[in-house]
Amino acid sequence: MLSQQDMLEAERHGKQVRSIYVYEAPVRLWHWINALAMVVLAVTGYFIGLPLPTMPGEASDNFLMGYIRFAHFAAAYIFAIGLLGRIYWAFVGNHHAKQIFKLPITNRQWWSEVFFELRWYLFLEKTPKKYVGHNPMAQLMMFFFFTVLAVGMVFTGFALYSEGAGLGTWSDTLFGWVIPALGGSLQVHNLHRLGMWIMMTFAVIHIYAAIREDIMSRQSLISTMISGWRMFKD
Repeated sequence: MLSQQDMLEAERHGKQVRSIYVYEAPVRLWHWINALAMVVLAVTGYFIGLPLPTMPGEASDNFLMGYIRFAHFAAAYIFAIGLLGRIYWAFVGNHHAKQIFKLPITNRQWWSEVFFELRWYLFLEKTPKKYVGHNPMAQLMMFFFFTVLAVGMVFTGFALYSEGAGLGTWSDTLFGWVIPALGGSLQVHNLHRLGMWIMMTFAVIHIYAAIREDIMSRQSLISTMISGWRMFKD
């Protein structure tokens, strides 16, 4: 399952290359759809929080903010449904599909490897370890800065959505309680917006780490989320 370019590179450097199937098709499809939804949510959410200046004329002729809100709501549905599907696949998929939902926090060896990976990312280790799925540091970060945060964004987002949808709607029934529980609408707005900035910051770090590992650790990351196969260039 190696590309011709990878095989030529391995032969040129006298290295052995092997590949292992890691990420199943539903996980890969979810990853890229979810990434696109997050970009749309972040951009539209930014303008919802800081709207464009009011334009003169009939509202029907200046519906830009309406389109922005619609795009935000549509992406939110995709994000939420995708998250539910991803949770389902954690139960029926392979071992690697479960990693971002379950942390082996009682395993001392796992914690040791978390700190090893931290040192590696800080350029304090010369030789990286190789992992078939997420390395322990990535697993820890994905759990807190994506999985937990994504659930929080869904709850706060649909709680705010329920304010416009009105009393008695499905969003009000399921999520309306979030607003009084967190101290009011303004507080929920602030938490939702803070969550967006945290998630986008983590996304930038995630992309940096993936590119860095692809180059420095001699194991594929980006192409793995396209083909499903992890390549190790020993």
